[in-house]
Amino acid sequence: MVPEVKNMFKKFDIPEEIVKESLKILESSAKTGKIRKGTNEVTKAIERKTAFLVYIAEDVNPPEIVMHLPLLSEENKISYTFVPTKDELGKAAGLKVGSAAIAIVDAGESKQSLKGLNSKLAELKK
Repeated sequence: MVPEVKNMFKKFDIPEEIVKESLKILESSAKTGKIRKGTNEVTKAIERKTAFLVYIAEDVNPPEIVMHLPLLSEENKISYTFVPTKDELGKAAGLKVGSAAIAIVDAGESKQSLKGLNSKLAELKK
C-alpha cells in the first residue's frame, strides 16, 4: 500500500503522549461509561450528537471506510483523534478484536480527563 494513500484522511499528527492518554481515557470509559464500536455505530453517534470523542484507527484498509468520520465530526463539533492501529483501539476498549472506530458516548469516571483531552486536541487542530 502506498503511504500517502494510507493517511490521506488524517488531518493532523497526534503526539505519542496524547495517544497514550486518549487510550487510557477510552479504557476507563469502556469500564465505567458507554462507548460505541465500529464505523456504523460511531457514524450514528456522531449524527445523533451523542458522541463526546471519536477514535479513528490509522491502519484501516481501505481508508474509505473511516474517511468520512473526521469531516462528519467537525460538522457536528465533536472532537476526534487518531490511533495507530485497530488492534490498539480494540484492546483499549476491552475487545478481543480490532476496531476501525470507537466513540465515547458516556465518559463515566473519565469526564474531567476527557474535557482536558478535548482541549489538547482542539489546540492541535489549529
